[in-house]
Amino acid sequence: MGATPVSVEHTTYNPDAVYLSWEVDGKFFGDGREVALLEYIYARPDLENLRGNPQKVLQAIDDYGRSVRGLINIGSMKGSIVCDIIARHRPAVVLELGGYIGYSAIMFGHAMRQAGGKQYYSVEKSPLFAAVATSLIDLAGLRDNVRVVVGTGAEGTRRLYEEGKISRVDMAFFDHFKPAYTDDLKLCERLGVVGPGTLIVADNMVLPGNPRYLEWVHASVERKREMDKGAAEKGNPNLQYRNQSISSWEPSGQEDAMEITECYGIEE
Repeated sequence: MGATPVSVEHTTYNPDAVYLSWEVDGKFFGDGREVALLEYIYARPDLENLRGNPQKVLQAIDDYGRSVRGLINIGSMKGSIVCDIIARHRPAVVLELGGYIGYSAIMFGHAMRQAGGKQYYSVEKSPLFAAVATSLIDLAGLRDNVRVVVGTGAEGTRRLYEEGKISRVDMAFFDHFKPAYTDDLKLCERLGVVGPGTLIVADNMVLPGNPRYLEWVHASVERKREMDKGAAEKGNPNLQYRNQSISSWEPSGQEDAMEITECYGIEE
């Protein structure tokens, strides 16, 4: 198949970008830290300087993660890779599954807008996290370009498709419930949301890893047709993919990788 045309270099480890530990009393998220982040940002003396400035809002989130409590967002090291991809691929419409507190939606929505893109849809299962994300996206001045949708990856994708908000997306970013990656990609394939020209960035290929997803995107058309027989969730096995794995680091300082997958054709 060859290398994807959207070729990206690995990033350099930056110790200054590392957050405090994710784990606090056995929890990694959902223990009040997300609402505390919002209160922290709106209590900052430089709040007015943050308004309408995505970079400064991201810096404020990073400040919280490095000085108050760790957050499970994508962080600046991996995030810079995706921003580079967006600058090269220039997507008009992006679908994100797994928005958390809006860090990636702010970073990538801003990069998309700078590259001439129009709409970034961020799907988040937790209504609380979605509310935090919406507030921060609004603070960053991205309200017109970034929309948060509450629901699972499948629910949000279906709703956006049925409402006519998306038909074919130029880019998708997966960073939600890891066992759902494959079935949600298959749903996107079946609906035609993913097709030739779509670029898919899937996070956490090492931490915790996702063998089932990697098997699907790396398989030949013939192999995917076999895999789809009897599968509860069927995709479009005729789509042709090429892949690139990119190593980088979590905000925790742990090494991870993202899978960059380009849909380049359909085999009839």
